[in-house]
Amino acid sequence: MATDGTGNTPAALPVRTLGRSGVPVTALGFGAAAVAGLYEEVTEEQAAATVEAAWDAGIRYFDTAPHYGLGLSERRLGAVLRSRPRDDYTLSTKVGRLLEPYDGGGDDLANGFAVPATHRRRWDFSADGVRRSLEASLTRLGLDRVDLVLLHDPDDHERQAFDEAYPALEDLRAQGVVRAIGAGMNQTRMLARFVTDTDVDAVLCAGRYTLLDQGALQELLPGAEAAGKSVIVGGVFNSGLLADPAPGATYDYTAAPGRLLRRALRMRDATEAHGVPLRAAALRFPFGHPAVAAVLVGVRSAAEVGDAAAQYRGPVPGAVWEALRERDLLPPHAPTPESAG
Repeated sequence: MATDGTGNTPAALPVRTLGRSGVPVTALGFGAAAVAGLYEEVTEEQAAATVEAAWDAGIRYFDTAPHYGLGLSERRLGAVLRSRPRDDYTLSTKVGRLLEPYDGGGDDLANGFAVPATHRRRWDFSADGVRRSLEASLTRLGLDRVDLVLLHDPDDHERQAFDEAYPALEDLRAQGVVRAIGAGMNQTRMLARFVTDTDVDAVLCAGRYTLLDQGALQELLPGAEAAGKSVIVGGVFNSGLLADPAPGATYDYTAAPGRLLRRALRMRDATEAHGVPLRAAALRFPFGHPAVAAVLVGVRSAAEVGDAAAQYRGPVPGAVWEALRERDLLPPHAPTPESAG
């Protein structure tokens, strides 16, 4: 059995089930955008080592998308996972953007990825687009199935997403092609509609349920809990600010406003006064709500995987949450884990 680099076998990560689907996810999941060259190039060797490290750390839930590196994320993730027993892990990918060949040269940095611009993305939330996207993803992954399929960023395509794409996902689930369906977005309004107005199993909410932003508490999380559906939380560091609050840190992929930087620094002071790194508190915070099934971390190296796993597993005493509330840094109504460790 693999060790954590110290010669010790890591403790198993908690496992939860997505809604009523029966699909299991480890509480800590692997977000595979970074290994596809998010903002800076990542070599094939580094990407493979990162996925291997996640496996060795006990992570068994992996999330990807065609958007990430123009398919590179799916190819790199599949290259490692194909050597693992298929029933030993859960895999999610997304639909809504079709990749079309492009020979104009250049790179994809305008879309956030340091990769050659070999394709162009085209929005398509039609039923046919959903099926074509999933088929192409399976080809890139080199696998015969994924477990969870999410509608990816349908913000500007709401009507088509609900009228065409969602029914197509329902059909795929009914046919047994996929086991669970949902949507993934950086906003909460449409996700709340998905959990209340459709029969999704789970939604992925990025950046809207963190120590700095509890927007998901208004409708999404209560709605999911009432409907017996699950929420996967991404962006727990708000793209960097909560991982390392310092001048130049990013919040939601742009330079962090001064007021948020000051707030994050005060949070760091509060958690470190109890011997807890801010990023550990940020990773654990979402699990205070019963609707949260997993937290995804985007990592680009084996070292970052090791740090994320250590922070997740480290103790976060209740005094940390109390200190944040006392300093008016966490709303009194925000649920928090009793403790972790």
